[in-house]
Amino acid sequence: MGIGEWVAPTRLGRDFRWLLASSWTSNIGDGIALAAAPLLIASMTDSPILVAAGAVLQFLPWLLFGLHAGAIADRLDRRLLIMVANGVRALVLVALCAFLVTGAASIWLVLIVAFVYGCAEVFVDTTSSTLLPMMVRKADLGVGNARLQAGFLVANQFGGPPLGAFLFALGSFWPFSVQAVSVALAVVLISRIAATPAPKKATDSPRTPVHTDIAVGIRWLWRNPPVRTLVLIILTFNVTWAAPWGVLVLYATDHLGMGPVGYGALKTASAIGGLLATFSFGWLERRFSFATLMRVCLSAEVAMHLAFALTTSGTVAFVIMVAFGAYAFVWGTISTTVRQRLVPHELQGRIASVNMVGVFGGLVIGQAIGGVIAQVWGLTAPWWFAFTGAAITLVLVWRPISHIAAARIDDETDAAG
Repeated sequence: MGIGEWVAPTRLGRDFRWLLASSWTSNIGDGIALAAAPLLIASMTDSPILVAAGAVLQFLPWLLFGLHAGAIADRLDRRLLIMVANGVRALVLVALCAFLVTGAASIWLVLIVAFVYGCAEVFVDTTSSTLLPMMVRKADLGVGNARLQAGFLVANQFGGPPLGAFLFALGSFWPFSVQAVSVALAVVLISRIAATPAPKKATDSPRTPVHTDIAVGIRWLWRNPPVRTLVLIILTFNVTWAAPWGVLVLYATDHLGMGPVGYGALKTASAIGGLLATFSFGWLERRFSFATLMRVCLSAEVAMHLAFALTTSGTVAFVIMVAFGAYAFVWGTISTTVRQRLVPHELQGRIASVNMVGVFGGLVIGQAIGGVIAQVWGLTAPWWFAFTGAAITLVLVWRPISHIAAARIDDETDAAG
């Protein structure tokens, strides 16, 4: 089997390959921003609160528009919606570059740009997650998600951050210029996918208000225990995870003394672990239940928080981050596959949006908490908060995780029938 066939199996179809190419290209730009954006903000202010605010304002749009984006994705041509939203992102980046080149940028303008960019990203991410179930069979969702996730790791976390740090060292506008080109190219690639009209049930029924569609999705979610449990787990663990992550740039550069390039390398370390997990995921899936794998992943996150709170070594932090990338890949692939297999086609956008609101809602809450904790008690304090909160949450969800594993088995039986 050639590497091309392994990355994008022929059975997944031509449209999947265009989706994969667009996703990888866009993720290169976003990976560049992962390192460059915090470095830009940190170069303008020493306040942990303002540094954390940069991430908060990028994710806050999920709380404001996330559910609406899901309902709209279930109504319109999903491909076209992604193209328009990505076009807006590219224009926002071009405007930021213009302000940086002319010297007119300020910390407040950068924070506004982060918010506007985040608004467009809500529609891109929500709608993108609905395309894969339209293209491949349920039995192939696992491999499809693994390939998309692998692209995210390679482009967003492995290649992007060090490139972003390097470009930022050349000039503050360079990383965002390259990011704008990447997002624009992603628009071209996604345009090659066949038109994706709204689900038949949505187009055949009378048009209802958006808030009614949102309510339908939330009711379905609440009545489906496995998906509901998964969303709640994601919400709570993202609160604890995001508390130290919002000030990671200060933790790496000030507490560990790693510098800007070292910070970019630390971000990249998680991608190394994720890539290792990419090659072993099939083996893990065949030998262990989803419940076991999910419990191991969440337990590893608790241990990671404790290790980061205790270490003062950049080398040790790098090793910890590699382990984080490995279990995060396994968790992300499993949770996404379970959700997509269980959700009806006509509800994919709405349920995905509720899930993403849980993800980014947790990030907003956690990063806001982390910024305050770091300001008052120091840069290691958010890690202690994360360790305590994640440990308590893990104890509470240990048994309910079995419901998610059972749902996967039931769904596979149904699909096979």
